[in-house]
Amino acid sequence: MDEPRTVFEALMIGADDAPAIRAPGRSAITFAGLRDQVVATVAELNALGIGREDRVGIVLPNGPEMAVAFVSIAAGATTAPLNPGYRQKEFDFYLSDLNARALVALEGDDSPAVAAAEALGVEVLRLRPDPDAGAGRFSLMAGENGDRSRAESPGLAQADDVALVLHTSGTTSRPKIVPLRHRNICATARNIRATLRLMPADCCMNVMPLFHIHGLMACVLAPLRSGSAVFCTPGFNALRFFSWLDEAKPSWYSAVPTMHQAILARAARNADVVAASELRFIRSSSASLPAPVMAELEETFGAPVVEAYAMTEASHQMTCNPLPPGVRKPGTVGPAAGPEVAIMDDGGDLLRTGETGEIVIRGPNVTSGYENNPEANASAFTNGWFRTGDQGVMDEDGYVTVTGRLKEIINRGGEKISPREVDDVLMEHPAVQQVVTFALPHDKLGEEVAAAVVLREGQQADESEIRAFAAERIADFKVPKRVVILDEIPKGPTGKLRRIGLAEQLGLG
Repeated sequence: MDEPRTVFEALMIGADDAPAIRAPGRSAITFAGLRDQVVATVAELNALGIGREDRVGIVLPNGPEMAVAFVSIAAGATTAPLNPGYRQKEFDFYLSDLNARALVALEGDDSPAVAAAEALGVEVLRLRPDPDAGAGRFSLMAGENGDRSRAESPGLAQADDVALVLHTSGTTSRPKIVPLRHRNICATARNIRATLRLMPADCCMNVMPLFHIHGLMACVLAPLRSGSAVFCTPGFNALRFFSWLDEAKPSWYSAVPTMHQAILARAARNADVVAASELRFIRSSSASLPAPVMAELEETFGAPVVEAYAMTEASHQMTCNPLPPGVRKPGTVGPAAGPEVAIMDDGGDLLRTGETGEIVIRGPNVTSGYENNPEANASAFTNGWFRTGDQGVMDEDGYVTVTGRLKEIINRGGEKISPREVDDVLMEHPAVQQVVTFALPHDKLGEEVAAAVVLREGQQADESEIRAFAAERIADFKVPKRVVILDEIPKGPTGKLRRIGLAEQLGLG
């Protein structure tokens, strides 16, 4: 068939009797069963007056129903997965901002999302799992007060329809709506399939949250578009990871660095499972992977680790280190893996190899712009290139090194310091398991360097020792003025470590 340009077309690749969705302790559903579920869901939505481009919020726990609901609703409407951990005030904002027509929630769920939807007059559709029919099968039950008029645009979505809307994190500004069309997310699924050389025999074990672009694209749509299976866990749990690994026998998984570190911390206690694992590779994305963690993962699992660079506005993947026999360069995020990638200066001119500037991208996977936000679009797009907001440099082989988030660069009295550079140095200390360097407000310099550190189990080090270690390896002005040793560094909802606002969160000023 022609290259898929819609979610439903992407699901047509899998063989009828091949497993598509698996889950712990559950029987799989095949691609034929998945396609039946999609057709039934679109028909149910159409009968409720919901069709193409109508927005449907999804608030479901991680697992097979969430994965299937995502592709099924996207096939005939616009999906808006939301973090189940939000408070009612947050759901009020997101459902209103999205102008949602309906909210899909689990049968019996009385979460703040349901309360917010009811207060806003948004119809709540109850999802009833059908575990006897296989992992991810479900039916939708409508409320009594919904719109029963026929959908204005029924049937399967088209390539230019919006399949998925997500909000940016809003760390430094009001969250922006990122609309991603079917052709955008299908382009990313194709790019990931090609980069990872995914085949029908593969199986991805998903531990990523499915309200985030990483899990939705890399761990659900890309495998399904490759005709291979997804083993849907209830979400990341380091204590249960190895039992899932033993049950699923996946060929790969993708995670953020903090998850990889938690897995490594428990690997020695699960040596038999690790030895029996059948991983073809391990993927890391959504945050910088420290080189020592990459090396330890490869040594532990005997499989290559590839680091990808991604963001919501690019429908996820932008660059990725290649699998063997391609050259992987630890510390880099690899060469372009789908879109065009370049380095740009402040004035909009593209820079030469080895020059540091802002990483920019363009290609069929990139959003056409933020919704209802001309000011943000004017600053985000230059000469057809999307500005990522990340600082980086490209070498002679086209491999990109991300040197920092431009908004996260520490300005210490005019000296610009990349937090990642300090991270990399502190990670070399034998007692350090995890580190995040961040800006500490300073009355005279504006900002000072600080670092939050988690020590390895059984290891000891104090602030002065870690500062002295850094002082032997980096310039004095880059050495953290404060080192805070913690049992755990606060993380965002997807497991990423956040630099912006960390000083305030830790009560440092």
